Amino acid sequence: MSPKNLITINSISEYHEIFELPRPSHPLLSITELKRINSQMKPFLLENKFVFDFYSISIKKNIKGNIRYGRQNLDFREGVMAFSSPKQIFSFDDSIDLSELSGWYLIFHKDFIRNYDLARKIKNFHFFSYELHEALHLSQKEEATIDSIMRNIQEEHLTSIDSFSQDLMVSQIELLIHYSNRFYNRQFITRKNSNHDTLIRLEKILEEYFESNKVSELGLPTVKYISFQLNISPSYLSDLLKNITGQNAQRHIHDWIIEKAKEKLTTTSLSINEIAFQLGFEYPQYFSRLFKAKTKLSPLEFRNSFD
Repeated sequence: MSPKNLITINSISEYHEIFELPRPSHPLLSITELKRINSQMKPFLLENKFVFDFYSISIKKNIKGNIRYGRQNLDFREGVMAFSSPKQIFSFDDSIDLSELSGWYLIFHKDFIRNYDLARKIKNFHFFSYELHEALHLSQKEEATIDSIMRNIQEEHLTSIDSFSQDLMVSQIELLIHYSNRFYNRQFITRKNSNHDTLIRLEKILEEYFESNKVSELGLPTVKYISFQLNISPSYLSDLLKNITGQNAQRHIHDWIIEKAKEKLTTTSLSINEIAFQLGFEYPQYFSRLFKAKTKLSPLEFRNSFD
């Protein structure tokens, strides 16, 4: 396959023009029923990859094939939602079939919410940065809820713009995001077995990290490294661990390292500095501070408590 061209779309009007849609009713927001996307555009979609400079929320149904988002693929099924923030890259592979595509595609520029509290809070919803294979799978009831909100946004979008229009649409977008957050947390609960498998794999990755030479080459294991090995995004890993353990990924890694340190302090005669270096700490004093913050004892006090 030949290399794909990168097309950057900076505005809502550019998006409508490129995807052969009618002129947008609002310069900073667009909501499209996906059945209006021309299936004859498949060659164009396959030849290019895209960067959108706006937020998107979509629910895609009856689409066959893969959409590549970042480095991951998602094979869409019924009632699948996906979210993206500005400057994220996606592309389509040749298995894509748009002939029966349906659902909704909502896009809005960051300037649309700039003067609202949502502009600050949207960064707290990690699913906007999730890899697409971590999309949200909806039940029929949840899908009906999302569909209803999308229709409300569309209705307001098609109404003549007045002084209330933007407030009402931003309120509906925020409602949509909050429902999505609820449904994501439900997904974590209903996928407990899969999530616990991920936790087991994480523990294995950490064990192998310290048993190999990686700790001397790379230093302390990072959330980015662990999430890459697990083939999930850092924010998704943190949310998953919060649901299982109550702690984010960074704290989970630190706790694991402290348990390793306790083992070395009680079963070896290595000095505190030697243990710190073996665990990947560049500066032993940082190790000592972290250890005391976690245990209320210095490493030496902890060791002496076993004498």
